Amino acid sequence: MSDYLVRGMSMDGYVKVAAICSTELVRRGAQIQKTTPNATAAFGRALTAASMMGNMQKVENGSMTLQIRGGGPIGTITVVSDAVGNVRGCVTEPNVPLVEKYPGKLDVGATVGTDGTLTVIRDLQMKEPYIGSVQLVSGEIGDDVTAYFVQSEQVPTACALGVLVDRDRSVLRAGGYLIQLLPGAPEGIIDRLEKGIMAAGPVTNLLMENDDPESLLRRVMKDFELEILETVPVEYRCYCSRERMAAALVSLGRKQLTELAEDPNGIELTCQFCDSRQRFTPEEIRELLEKASKA
Repeated sequence: MSDYLVRGMSMDGYVKVAAICSTELVRRGAQIQKTTPNATAAFGRALTAASMMGNMQKVENGSMTLQIRGGGPIGTITVVSDAVGNVRGCVTEPNVPLVEKYPGKLDVGATVGTDGTLTVIRDLQMKEPYIGSVQLVSGEIGDDVTAYFVQSEQVPTACALGVLVDRDRSVLRAGGYLIQLLPGAPEGIIDRLEKGIMAAGPVTNLLMENDDPESLLRRVMKDFELEILETVPVEYRCYCSRERMAAALVSLGRKQLTELAEDPNGIELTCQFCDSRQRFTPEEIRELLEKASKA
Protein backbone atom coordinates (compact mmCIF):
# COMPACT_ATOMS: atom_id res chain seq x y z
CA MET A 1 0.00 0.00 0.00
CA SER A 2 1.31 3.45 -0.92
CA ASP A 3 1.84 5.96 1.86
CA TYR A 4 -0.78 8.60 2.48
CA LEU A 5 -1.80 11.17 5.05
CA VAL A 6 -5.23 12.23 6.25
CA ARG A 7 -6.33 15.44 7.96
CA GLY A 8 -9.61 15.87 9.73
CA MET A 9 -11.56 17.55 12.49
CA SER A 10 -14.00 16.49 15.17
CA MET A 11 -17.60 17.33 14.32
CA ASP A 12 -17.81 19.58 17.40
CA GLY A 13 -15.00 21.73 15.97
CA TYR A 14 -12.72 21.45 18.98
CA VAL A 15 -10.09 18.97 17.77
CA LYS A 16 -8.05 18.79 14.57
CA VAL A 17 -6.27 15.58 13.67
CA ALA A 18 -3.74 14.15 11.24
CA ALA A 19 -2.55 10.59 10.75
CA ILE A 20 -0.18 8.92 8.33
CA CYS A 21 0.95 5.60 6.94
CA SER A 22 4.65 6.23 6.24
CA THR A 23 6.04 2.73 5.73
CA GLU A 24 7.35 3.17 2.19
CA LEU A 25 8.94 6.58 2.73
CA VAL A 26 10.68 5.35 5.88
CA ARG A 27 11.95 2.31 3.97
CA ARG A 28 13.32 4.58 1.26
CA GLY A 29 14.97 6.92 3.74
CA ALA A 30 16.56 4.02 5.62
CA GLN A 31 17.80 2.53 2.34
CA ILE A 32 19.44 5.78 1.26
CA GLN A 33 21.01 6.53 4.64
CA LYS A 34 21.95 2.86 5.23
CA THR A 35 20.73 2.98 8.81
CA THR A 36 21.01 0.26 11.43
CA PRO A 37 17.79 -0.65 13.35
CA ASN A 38 17.96 1.99 16.10
CA ALA A 39 18.83 4.71 13.61
CA THR A 40 16.04 3.52 11.31
CA ALA A 41 13.51 3.82 14.12
CA ALA A 42 14.68 7.31 15.12
CA PHE A 43 15.02 8.61 11.55
CA GLY A 44 11.70 7.03 10.58
CA ARG A 45 9.87 8.71 13.45
CA ALA A 46 11.35 12.07 12.44
CA LEU A 47 10.30 11.56 8.80
CA THR A 48 6.79 10.61 9.92
CA ALA A 49 6.40 13.63 12.21
CA ALA A 50 7.82 16.05 9.65
CA SER A 51 5.39 14.86 6.97
CA MET A 52 2.38 15.67 9.16
CA MET A 53 3.88 18.96 10.34
CA GLY A 54 4.78 20.08 6.82
CA ASN A 55 1.31 19.27 5.53
CA MET A 56 -0.20 21.52 8.21
CA GLN A 57 1.42 24.66 6.76
CA LYS A 58 -0.58 24.92 3.54
CA VAL A 59 1.77 27.54 2.08
CA GLU A 60 2.49 26.97 -1.58
CA ASN A 61 6.22 26.36 -2.14
CA GLY A 62 6.75 26.53 1.61
CA SER A 63 8.79 24.01 3.58
CA MET A 64 9.35 22.84 7.13
CA THR A 65 12.66 21.62 8.53
CA LEU A 66 12.78 19.46 11.64
CA GLN A 67 16.20 19.19 13.27
CA ILE A 68 16.92 17.06 16.32
CA ARG A 69 20.21 17.21 18.22
CA GLY A 70 20.18 15.15 21.39
CA GLY A 71 23.81 14.28 21.99
CA GLY A 72 23.16 10.60 21.33
CA PRO A 73 25.13 8.29 19.02
CA ILE A 74 22.99 9.14 15.95
CA GLY A 75 24.16 12.76 16.05
CA THR A 76 21.87 15.21 14.26
CA ILE A 77 18.67 14.19 12.48
CA THR A 78 17.55 16.62 9.78
CA VAL A 79 14.28 16.21 7.88
CA VAL A 80 12.68 18.59 5.38
CA SER A 81 9.02 18.45 4.34
CA ASP A 82 7.27 20.31 1.55
CA ALA A 83 3.78 21.78 1.95
CA VAL A 84 2.16 18.51 0.87
CA GLY A 85 4.03 16.25 3.27
CA ASN A 86 6.69 14.78 0.99
CA VAL A 87 9.90 14.43 2.97
CA ARG A 88 13.64 13.92 2.69
CA GLY A 89 16.31 13.79 5.34
CA CYS A 90 19.65 12.62 6.67
CA VAL A 91 21.41 11.61 9.87
CA THR A 92 24.96 12.27 11.02
CA GLU A 93 25.71 8.69 12.02
CA PRO A 94 23.53 5.97 10.46
CA ASN A 95 25.51 3.07 11.92
CA VAL A 96 24.58 3.10 15.60
CA PRO A 97 24.70 0.16 18.03
CA LEU A 98 21.65 -1.90 18.92
CA VAL A 99 20.11 -0.68 22.19
CA GLU A 100 16.86 -2.16 23.50
CA LYS A 101 14.60 -1.17 26.38
CA TYR A 102 13.69 -4.83 26.58
CA PRO A 103 13.90 -7.69 24.05
CA GLY A 104 12.19 -6.61 20.85
CA LYS A 105 11.77 -2.94 21.84
CA LEU A 106 14.34 -0.53 20.38
CA ASP A 107 15.45 2.28 22.68
CA VAL A 108 15.06 5.34 20.44
CA GLY A 109 15.62 7.74 23.34
CA ALA A 110 19.08 6.29 24.00
CA THR A 111 19.91 6.60 20.30
CA VAL A 112 18.80 10.24 20.02
CA GLY A 113 19.78 11.40 23.50
CA THR A 114 18.14 14.06 25.65
CA ASP A 115 20.94 16.61 26.02
CA GLY A 116 19.90 18.94 23.24
CA THR A 117 17.08 20.50 21.28
CA LEU A 118 14.33 19.97 18.74
CA THR A 119 14.22 22.86 16.27
CA VAL A 120 11.54 23.66 13.73
CA ILE A 121 12.26 26.02 10.84
CA ARG A 122 9.18 27.07 8.86
CA ASP A 123 9.77 28.68 5.48
CA LEU A 124 6.45 30.43 4.89
CA GLN A 125 7.69 32.28 1.79
CA MET A 126 8.17 35.47 3.77
CA LYS A 127 11.32 37.54 4.32
CA GLU A 128 12.49 35.53 7.30
CA PRO A 129 11.67 31.93 8.30
CA TYR A 130 9.97 31.18 11.60
CA ILE A 131 12.31 29.31 13.96
CA GLY A 132 11.21 27.63 17.17
CA SER A 133 13.29 25.45 19.48
CA VAL A 134 12.66 23.45 22.66
CA GLN A 135 14.72 21.25 24.93
CA LEU A 136 14.29 17.55 24.28
CA VAL A 137 12.03 15.76 26.74
CA SER A 138 12.76 12.09 26.12
CA GLY A 139 14.50 11.73 22.77
CA GLU A 140 11.61 9.47 21.70
CA ILE A 141 10.63 12.21 19.19
CA GLY A 142 6.85 11.90 19.64
CA ASP A 143 7.09 13.34 23.16
CA ASP A 144 9.47 16.01 21.89
CA VAL A 145 7.17 17.09 19.04
CA THR A 146 4.35 17.31 21.60
CA ALA A 147 6.53 19.52 23.81
CA TYR A 148 7.43 21.72 20.85
CA PHE A 149 3.81 22.51 20.01
CA VAL A 150 2.87 23.11 23.64
CA GLN A 151 5.86 25.30 24.51
CA SER A 152 6.72 27.05 21.24
CA GLU A 153 3.32 27.40 19.55
CA GLN A 154 1.08 27.16 22.65
CA VAL A 155 -1.09 24.45 21.08
CA PRO A 156 -2.10 21.47 23.28
CA THR A 157 -0.96 18.47 21.28
CA ALA A 158 -0.62 14.71 21.38
CA CYS A 159 1.84 13.14 18.95
CA ALA A 160 2.51 9.41 18.67
CA LEU A 161 4.96 7.86 16.21
CA GLY A 162 5.94 4.30 15.47
CA VAL A 163 8.44 2.43 13.31
CA LEU A 164 8.53 -1.36 13.43
CA VAL A 165 11.89 -2.79 12.33
CA ASP A 166 12.18 -6.51 11.56
CA ARG A 167 15.08 -8.78 12.52
CA ASP A 168 16.51 -8.46 9.00
CA ARG A 169 16.60 -4.64 9.47
CA SER A 170 13.69 -4.08 7.07
CA VAL A 171 10.85 -1.69 7.95
CA LEU A 172 7.64 -3.61 8.65
CA ARG A 173 5.31 -0.70 9.42
CA ALA A 174 5.59 3.02 10.10
CA GLY A 175 3.04 5.69 10.91
CA GLY A 176 1.62 7.95 13.56
CA TYR A 177 -0.89 10.59 14.50
CA LEU A 178 -0.98 14.23 15.58
CA ILE A 179 -3.95 15.54 17.58
CA GLN A 180 -4.40 19.19 18.54
CA LEU A 181 -6.96 21.07 20.60
CA LEU A 182 -8.40 24.23 19.11
CA PRO A 183 -9.08 27.40 21.15
CA GLY A 184 -12.16 27.22 23.35
CA ALA A 185 -12.14 23.46 23.84
CA PRO A 186 -13.80 22.63 27.20
CA GLU A 187 -12.08 20.55 29.89
CA GLY A 188 -14.33 17.59 29.11
CA ILE A 189 -12.83 17.34 25.63
CA ILE A 190 -9.34 17.01 27.09
CA ASP A 191 -10.45 14.23 29.43
CA ARG A 192 -12.10 12.29 26.60
CA LEU A 193 -9.01 12.65 24.45
CA GLU A 194 -6.68 11.47 27.18
CA LYS A 195 -8.87 8.43 27.90
CA GLY A 196 -9.01 7.56 24.20
CA ILE A 197 -5.23 7.80 23.81
CA MET A 198 -4.63 5.67 26.91
CA ALA A 199 -7.18 3.05 25.82
CA ALA A 200 -5.72 2.81 22.31
CA GLY A 201 -2.26 2.02 23.67
CA PRO A 202 1.14 2.29 21.93
CA VAL A 203 0.99 3.31 18.30
CA THR A 204 3.27 0.41 17.30
CA ASN A 205 0.59 -2.03 18.48
CA LEU A 206 -2.04 -0.17 16.47
CA LEU A 207 0.16 -0.28 13.38
CA MET A 208 0.52 -4.05 13.63
CA GLU A 209 -3.26 -4.45 13.74
CA ASN A 210 -4.02 -2.02 10.92
CA ASP A 211 -1.70 0.65 9.62
CA ASP A 212 -4.10 2.79 7.61
CA PRO A 213 -4.40 6.34 9.00
CA GLU A 214 -8.19 6.25 9.32
CA SER A 215 -7.99 3.19 11.57
CA LEU A 216 -5.41 4.91 13.79
CA LEU A 217 -7.73 7.86 14.26
CA ARG A 218 -10.82 5.69 14.85
CA ARG A 219 -9.03 3.82 17.63
CA VAL A 220 -7.64 6.91 19.33
CA MET A 221 -10.70 9.12 18.76
CA LYS A 222 -13.37 6.47 19.31
CA ASP A 223 -15.50 8.81 21.46
CA PHE A 224 -15.55 11.52 18.76
CA GLU A 225 -17.28 11.89 15.44
CA LEU A 226 -14.66 12.75 12.85
CA GLU A 227 -14.82 14.40 9.45
CA ILE A 228 -11.91 13.59 7.12
CA LEU A 229 -11.10 16.80 5.25
CA GLU A 230 -8.15 15.71 3.13
CA THR A 231 -6.42 12.55 1.96
CA VAL A 232 -3.10 13.02 0.18
CA PRO A 233 -0.39 10.63 -1.04
CA VAL A 234 3.06 11.31 0.40
CA GLU A 235 6.50 9.94 -0.39
CA TYR A 236 10.22 10.29 0.18
CA ARG A 237 11.06 12.97 -2.37
CA CYS A 238 14.27 14.89 -2.94
CA TYR A 239 14.34 18.05 -5.05
CA CYS A 240 18.03 17.97 -5.89
CA SER A 241 19.14 18.50 -9.50
CA ARG A 242 22.30 19.13 -11.48
CA GLU A 243 21.42 22.83 -11.60
CA ARG A 244 21.13 23.02 -7.80
CA MET A 245 24.43 21.22 -7.33
CA ALA A 246 26.07 23.60 -9.80
CA ALA A 247 24.71 26.52 -7.75
CA ALA A 248 26.19 24.92 -4.63
CA LEU A 249 29.57 24.76 -6.35
CA VAL A 250 29.39 28.44 -7.30
CA SER A 251 28.59 29.33 -3.69
CA LEU A 252 32.02 27.96 -2.67
CA GLY A 253 33.61 31.10 -4.07
CA ARG A 254 36.00 31.92 -6.90
CA LYS A 255 39.17 30.81 -5.12
CA GLN A 256 37.94 27.29 -4.32
CA LEU A 257 36.33 26.90 -7.74
CA THR A 258 39.62 27.80 -9.41
CA GLU A 259 41.40 25.13 -7.37
CA LEU A 260 38.77 22.55 -8.35
CA ALA A 261 39.11 23.48 -12.04
CA GLU A 262 42.81 22.65 -11.87
CA ASP A 263 42.10 19.08 -10.72
CA PRO A 264 42.10 16.83 -13.82
CA ASN A 265 39.50 14.58 -12.16
CA GLY A 266 37.04 17.38 -11.57
CA ILE A 267 34.66 16.76 -8.68
CA GLU A 268 31.73 14.48 -7.88
CA LEU A 269 28.96 15.80 -5.63
CA THR A 270 26.59 13.57 -3.72
CA CYS A 271 23.25 14.80 -2.39
CA GLN A 272 23.04 14.31 1.39
CA PHE A 273 19.31 13.57 1.14
CA CYS A 274 19.29 11.01 -1.65
CA ASP A 275 21.62 8.68 -3.54
CA SER A 276 22.08 10.84 -6.63
CA ARG A 277 25.56 11.88 -7.76
CA GLN A 278 26.68 14.53 -10.23
CA ARG A 279 30.20 14.77 -11.70
CA PHE A 280 31.59 18.08 -12.94
CA THR A 281 34.63 18.06 -15.27
CA PRO A 282 37.35 20.75 -15.07
CA GLU A 283 35.86 22.31 -18.25
CA GLU A 284 32.40 22.51 -16.68
CA ILE A 285 33.83 24.06 -13.52
CA ARG A 286 35.61 26.71 -15.62
CA GLU A 287 32.30 27.46 -17.35
CA LEU A 288 30.69 27.97 -13.93
CA LEU A 289 33.55 30.33 -13.05
CA GLU A 290 32.93 32.38 -16.20
CA LYS A 291 29.20 32.61 -15.56
CA ALA A 292 29.80 33.63 -11.95
CA SER A 293 32.19 36.36 -13.09
CA LYS A 294 29.60 37.81 -15.48
CA ALA A 295 26.77 37.71 -12.95
